[in-house]
Amino acid sequence: MRTVEKACPDAVRDIEGGTTTLGIEYGSTRIKAVLDDAGDRPIAVGIFDWENSFEGGYWTYPQEQLVAGIQAAYAALKDDVKARYGVTLRRLGALGVSAMMHGYLPFDVEGRLLVPFRTWRNTTTTAAARELTELLRFHVPERWSISHLYQAVLDGEEHVARIASFTTLAGYAHRLLTGESCLSVGDASGMFPIDSTTRDYDRAMLDLVDARLAERGVSLRVEDLLPRVKVAGECAGHLTPEGARLLDPAGDLEPGCPLCPPEGDAGTGMIATNSVAPRTGNVSAGTSVFSMVVLERPLRDATSPLVDLVTTPVGDAVAMVHCNNCTSDINAWVGLLMEFAELMGVPVDAPEAFSRLFGVALAGDKDAGGLVSLPFVSGETVMGVQTGRPLLVREQAARLSLANFMRMNVMSAFGALAAGNEALRAEGVKIDKLYAHGGIFKTPGVAQGILAAALEAPVTVMDTAGEGGAWGQAVAASYMLNRGEHETLAEFLSRRVFSGVGSSTVEPDAADVEGFRSYLARFKAANRAELTLEGRQG
Repeated sequence: MRTVEKACPDAVRDIEGGTTTLGIEYGSTRIKAVLDDAGDRPIAVGIFDWENSFEGGYWTYPQEQLVAGIQAAYAALKDDVKARYGVTLRRLGALGVSAMMHGYLPFDVEGRLLVPFRTWRNTTTTAAARELTELLRFHVPERWSISHLYQAVLDGEEHVARIASFTTLAGYAHRLLTGESCLSVGDASGMFPIDSTTRDYDRAMLDLVDARLAERGVSLRVEDLLPRVKVAGECAGHLTPEGARLLDPAGDLEPGCPLCPPEGDAGTGMIATNSVAPRTGNVSAGTSVFSMVVLERPLRDATSPLVDLVTTPVGDAVAMVHCNNCTSDINAWVGLLMEFAELMGVPVDAPEAFSRLFGVALAGDKDAGGLVSLPFVSGETVMGVQTGRPLLVREQAARLSLANFMRMNVMSAFGALAAGNEALRAEGVKIDKLYAHGGIFKTPGVAQGILAAALEAPVTVMDTAGEGGAWGQAVAASYMLNRGEHETLAEFLSRRVFSGVGSSTVEPDAADVEGFRSYLARFKAANRAELTLEGRQG
């Protein structure tokens, strides 16, 4: 992490004085804990690597890892604090948990999980999402929690009759630490539509869904099952003795610190890139990729399947284009090339392999020379793909070279995102600033320049981009503690957190834009083959 080595010299004072803030985020491939000093600079980090699995027809993570993973990340953070500063972490000024948005965790009245965690990656809720969208006249994505609940109703799943509550992964972890069932409005907007005027679930839509459930003989009131909604800056409970012992089984961590509202990774991405004000946006790229643009006016079409309407951590409306697939296929190909290098007796480590292979992409043809890949390891709703299978195709006269191959892979990582964002351009949505973060941007100028071409907008990468959502949630905890009277989140970020932070901006190059447009046309054409393999029509 960029700033750990350059941490505040008073870090020991902040650690021992309990003025630090801690952010923990459940990402799709790692759980990360970041400790900030009193000036919002990261001073220690802990990581636990994990991976989802496909079990019983669903993408999931084992329940025991939901607890063991956060414990391991916190233990690694404690070890890092001890190694760097020679002290034991015992007190926190504030804490926040965030996680992958959406998904489905239903519980009975005793707090027992009724079915294994169903993640955002599942596309098993097509019928429910379609029916809810028609009912509400509002696009309800397949991965939203309400889609999972209603699909369980449609499928007659046994557990529905025993549901007492349901929540997201961040909400589950927060409840373990505090005993409180609540969510940030940003994460809640991935469970059920939010009314941005009330900063709460949309009352009229709740009534419509309750009536539809009643028609199906299900006597549930959705509002009774959902977590309470809170906005950034509010206190969402305090660390209980049980929560402190769960997080730190060694018993060193003192209970009592306040927690900010549990957030989704989209919200922490907005905080980590200072993109919470209208006409700002960000792109978060990892296993999945999504763009978030804060709107200055409502969209004309709230039913477009390409755009999700969610909110910032303070409840302002956001247009989100979410794609299930981004870097997984690139990682697989780079792994294959690393295996070949080892076979040839010249093994390389992963950072060097990624850096060199990404660098060579700049030498490729602007349209990747007639190569095209569909990196759909899982379903891709934006492209109408339900299950997904990675495909690589090339035209007869394609120029197959390493440079074109790597450029194709980076372009494909943003292919579905570019297709989805065409709907925003058609709506006339204006973007003044677009920030990008994620590991794909580590090699300077490569993915950043290709993304600028894909979205036809300037893309900025901050020096803080590598710190990610866990750091963003630590900043959200700091906002709860340190904001001025009536100070908005946008004002707090600009004044306190991002003042003086370095950044680099890449404007879309005309030749790159033209090349990506040609590539996107082939990408869409190849998608028809994907749909045909699924037995569907493009």
